[in-house]
Amino acid sequence: MILILDLGSNDNSALARMIRGLGVYSEIKAHDITQEELEKLENVKGIILNGGPLNVVDGKEIQVAEHIYRAGIPVLAVNVPNAQGSEKLDCWPQAEEEKKDFLKNFLFQTCGAEANWNMKNFIEDQVELIRRQVGDKKVLLALSGGVDSSVVAALLIKAIGKQLVCVHVNHGLMRKGESESVIDVFQNQMDANLVYVDAGERFLSKLAGVADPEQKRKIIGAEFIRVFEEEARKLEGIEFLAQGTIYPDIVESGTKTAKVVKSHHNVGGLPEDMNFKLVEPLYYLFKDEVRACGLELGLPYEMVFRQPFPGPGLGVRCLGAITKERLEAVREADAILREEFAKAGLDKKVWQYFTVVPDFKSVGVKDHARCFEYPVILRAVNTVDAMTATVEQLDWPILMKITDRILNEVKNVNRVCYDLSPKPCATIEWE
Repeated sequence: MILILDLGSNDNSALARMIRGLGVYSEIKAHDITQEELEKLENVKGIILNGGPLNVVDGKEIQVAEHIYRAGIPVLAVNVPNAQGSEKLDCWPQAEEEKKDFLKNFLFQTCGAEANWNMKNFIEDQVELIRRQVGDKKVLLALSGGVDSSVVAALLIKAIGKQLVCVHVNHGLMRKGESESVIDVFQNQMDANLVYVDAGERFLSKLAGVADPEQKRKIIGAEFIRVFEEEARKLEGIEFLAQGTIYPDIVESGTKTAKVVKSHHNVGGLPEDMNFKLVEPLYYLFKDEVRACGLELGLPYEMVFRQPFPGPGLGVRCLGAITKERLEAVREADAILREEFAKAGLDKKVWQYFTVVPDFKSVGVKDHARCFEYPVILRAVNTVDAMTATVEQLDWPILMKITDRILNEVKNVNRVCYDLSPKPCATIEWE
């Protein structure tokens, strides 16, 4: 392992992915890792102190603890001027290939690391860890049918078989036809232990009048846990809850030196009195690595590259306080967008595409009369790891066809817009 200590950098994730791309496993830890925590980590071959503009915590500049230098492990300091007795790099101006060459020298010459990080080894390690953690107990998994939960399901089935109980909760915020598809694929084709829960009205009542996106995420996350607890009480031997938490979820939910981008329901929304122990085998994987893991596990290509969908579902695409009227508008518009993208072959080219309906109206004209209805915002982006994203440049005829269909087929809508904002400074989702 190569350990990256976050001393206020903006590019910890990019650095970790670059190291993994060279075949060496890497993890990111906080700058104030204790000596005991460091000693518990297995096979640390090198430490990178990754400095940057966020190097002040509670009004004080971050300092590297003395035990880091005394650990007998090679240390590379990047943008850390006060680093002691370590290999230093005062800036990171270089081109991508130059960075890789520099890292290769540090990893393989200075640290003596081996290029043995791959999905086959990762899966073998996780299967062993899962079996060791779970024993003969049962695991409950929220199976949305998205990439992350599908890969977790496949990994757990490989590790513990029928000890896994999959629960699909229809929270009323699913895309059109989503729940029906999940039931068909996982129950009928994969023979999973699948429990279906229709909790749409329950979730919508909890979310009534709630406009703040962080509060919505926390309500949805907490309610998910309550539903699982209720299902678990109907079963025997359930002690664990499996989640498809991946590394970008952790990064965006905030660290000691980085501000919160947005809380993820599986990171910031878990209640303190939760009665389950967590199983999170994808915790340190980036999105592209999750897909590679799924393919290695034998999941169908179509499932592994399925359109990403956030845990809170359409709840974060129906902006502001959720109403059934706007929820139905975003669901129907999304279905049209996905259908037209598939016809044009864009479903295989574009990483994520969806619609958003805000909580304000615009003036328009329908049937020769003034109308006051909602706009629909289209979003289509490409990314590798979900940490950055570029906007897909759609051809005008495709945009016009999608616009015409939405305006003619979706109720309570009179305007269609296309979001041209990359990440950063925008995020992929609007909330």
